[in-house]
Amino acid sequence: MIGSPMSTDLLDPRELAFLVAARYAILATVAPDGRPRPVPVCFIVDAVDGVRIITPLDDKPKGTGDRRALARVRDIRARPDVRLLAERWDEDWSRLAWLRLDGRALLLEPGDVPPQTIERLRAKYPQYATHDLETSPMIAIDIQRARSWGDLEPA
Repeated sequence: MIGSPMSTDLLDPRELAFLVAARYAILATVAPDGRPRPVPVCFIVDAVDGVRIITPLDDKPKGTGDRRALARVRDIRARPDVRLLAERWDEDWSRLAWLRLDGRALLLEPGDVPPQTIERLRAKYPQYATHDLETSPMIAIDIQRARSWGDLEPA
């Protein structure tokens, strides 16, 4: 594992379960002009030696063919502080919930991504069956701080 994730004590069991079950999150990086740059991402959670989020730079259409030239990658290289927001919307406002995570991100090159990470991404997102994740870089986010609000219990 690259980097040094924080302790799993960072998230309580309800927060961790909410995060693992989330289908997507919003990743916010910091653009060169200092403004936040939010983008929705698919992800998995590695909570073995800490809390690490892995999000692939997948085959969905992008503004550039070079995944390393994506704005979020440029932002992370310049300033690795990021924020991730997983949320649940419901018309019944007693069910609203969110989990906000602050962390430090880094780019993992394909050789740094274990095969089981790719397997877990494909298990969570069947759409990835046809994506070439084996040759794609991925973003790893080591979580440093967490804050939650609302009803984090399963729907």
